[in-house]
Amino acid sequence: MSAIRTQIYLSEEQRRRIDEVTQTEGVTLAAFVRRAVDAYLDHADVDAQENLVATFGADPVAAYPDRGEWDRG
Repeated sequence: MSAIRTQIYLSEEQRRRIDEVTQTEGVTLAAFVRRAVDAYLDHADVDAQENLVATFGADPVAAYPDRGEWDRG
């Protein structure tokens, strides 16, 4: 695997918690971060069309102008 060196800043709490996991699981910090990024990206796939369909009509109090009121200017 080729890799690109990346530097990030973590809070003391984040680093402490990560260190606990890496020590418990016996993995390196780099392996932990790559695994966490992959897990996030696997669930971050956004399908705009699917989201639109899933939320269509979700606002029951939305008011829409009558077609006669549309500005066709």
